[in-house]
Amino acid sequence: MLREIIFCLKNKTDLSVSEKVQSAVDYLKMNGVHSRIVYPEPWIVTKEKLLLEIVENNSEHSLNDILFLTDSSEISEILLLGGAYVVGVLHDKNADENFPGLQYVFTDIEEVGFDSYEKAYQRYAHIPWTILETDRCIIRETTVDDVDEFYKIYADPEMTRYMEGLFKNPEDEKKYQADYIEKVYGLLGFGTWTVVRKEDGRVIGRAGFSVRNGFDDIELGFLIGTEYQRQGFAYEVCKAIIEYGRKILQFERIITFVKAENLVSIHLCEKLGFVKTDEVDIEENIYGDEYHDGVKVPRSEAQFGKYIRMVLAI
Repeated sequence: MLREIIFCLKNKTDLSVSEKVQSAVDYLKMNGVHSRIVYPEPWIVTKEKLLLEIVENNSEHSLNDILFLTDSSEISEILLLGGAYVVGVLHDKNADENFPGLQYVFTDIEEVGFDSYEKAYQRYAHIPWTILETDRCIIRETTVDDVDEFYKIYADPEMTRYMEGLFKNPEDEKKYQADYIEKVYGLLGFGTWTVVRKEDGRVIGRAGFSVRNGFDDIELGFLIGTEYQRQGFAYEVCKAIIEYGRKILQFERIITFVKAENLVSIHLCEKLGFVKTDEVDIEENIYGDEYHDGVKVPRSEAQFGKYIRMVLAI
């Protein structure tokens, strides 16, 4: 849990930068997170002394519940080597600063919303982002622990009647999911997410956006377990995700692919506003039966299915 946000600034004499950061500190305190500014003396800017000096006499905290922000690549490198979670800060006095190894760099620090701090911390701490909520569901990033629940959902043959299943070996699926979390969520900021029913916390399906090889448009995909179908969950979740794509991700067009015989899904997509355009061939066994660190099957072994392409301008 994020308990403290510490700004490690290089130059104490730069009042314009300090004032902007102090504004951010005051804002964070208003959001219930302790925050402060430190100006490390040159003599403590070493791997052995920097972190000890910053967290000294603060035993209630560990590095795992602190997010550090700094405008110095030298300080960020030392913090990273010490195992800290670090975000870079760019301002008009360090515009040429590079922050190698950092996942996030903030500009206009006085205008950064609390959600950005929290999401940066969650990414470093491997905590799944909650993407959005509907009346009955939570849509969040998938975790490796979700895989066991997916196998329960996919056990019904109806689930793979119109779409691909999971890897035969759950350990392959977990390796795939771990890579997906790191490479897709971290790079794109979106992906296929887990759908959780609020009333009991049960995983009931998957839904979200993807970028399919060979197609330029963002694709919507969804799956709701058989036990939870015919209750309006798919429509509720997909409608909210589409709105998230429009407002937050600023997509202007979304596509989806549905097998022609899957009349229920076609009807649902039409209800969401999608329009049929054409029929296309989609590769279905990208990785084969086993997951080998993302190595795709040879083209000679590729399998394709025919799908109806449906388009939604949002």
